[in-house]
Amino acid sequence: MTDLLPSGVPPDLHLVRAAQSGDAASLGLLLARHRAPMYGVALAMLGHGPDAEDAVQEAALIALRRIGDLRDPEAAGPWLRMVVRNVSRAQLRRKSAVPVAELEGFVAMDRSGGPPDPADVLDEQVLRDWIWSALEQLSPGLRLVTMLRYFTDVTSYEEIALLCGIAVGTVRSRLNQARAKLAAALLSLGDRVHDDAASLTARHRLLAEQTLIAAHHGELASAWAGWRSPRLEVTWPTGKRSDLDYLGFSFGRDVSEGVRQKLLNVVASREVVIWETAIVNPPEDPFHCPPGVVWVHFLDRDRDDRLRLYHPRHRRGGPAKDHGG
Repeated sequence: MTDLLPSGVPPDLHLVRAAQSGDAASLGLLLARHRAPMYGVALAMLGHGPDAEDAVQEAALIALRRIGDLRDPEAAGPWLRMVVRNVSRAQLRRKSAVPVAELEGFVAMDRSGGPPDPADVLDEQVLRDWIWSALEQLSPGLRLVTMLRYFTDVTSYEEIALLCGIAVGTVRSRLNQARAKLAAALLSLGDRVHDDAASLTARHRLLAEQTLIAAHHGELASAWAGWRSPRLEVTWPTGKRSDLDYLGFSFGRDVSEGVRQKLLNVVASREVVIWETAIVNPPEDPFHCPPGVVWVHFLDRDRDDRLRLYHPRHRRGGPAKDHGG
């Protein structure tokens, strides 16, 4: 039987071990216990105001993602304060908040293979289903900016604003709200049964792969027929709107000119699904199309109801190369 502290809460050692085994409620208790000293670090570095609260919330999200990397469970307090300290330093260096994927060196990790992709790390963590269940509790507007910020290459406030068609200040406000709601959701969702996030993502990845293969053979509309709404509307990077037929025509025209798209990443929730693709231009015309496309699908009753396309400024992995096939 677990030894309890006078307060009735298990010691850090047991909370950390339980959290590392996938018990989100234990992680919630751990964060609640150490919130005051974490906030004290943020206040000392950032002063009174929203920045200190943002730093603590950002640190809580990092803890959610990286609790499995804490090697000494009894050092949870110093570890959490270190995360807050580094988040605060990053905020002092930059006006915008730093995505979780960019927070290098905040915890002890094996980086021998290079920094991991955010979605890959998420899939490897036992808490991934809790995280996605918490994301599903957010409103669609909060969920979309959070998915983009933390799980795609579209991480800057400016690009998120352009993709979503909202002001930069609105992006910042929505991210602040989302972080606060995710932190608050930890305890309320901790003991529930969660959907299998990996299965949902795998299903949508297969759909994406099948759709792109069909599109390269001039069959985009037929491939999409089974999971789109009859009223599907496409919004292009320029703001122009069209139906799926025009998207199929445009895709086919690019294919006839030697352009291909390669699927890089899929991020899926019940109502929003994001594809990231690299554009492979023909060797004789390497700048025919921008280097990549972000496809944001808005679902209604599990059918594609709206699609928004965006060309990011930067695409992971550098220029795409055509390897044949």
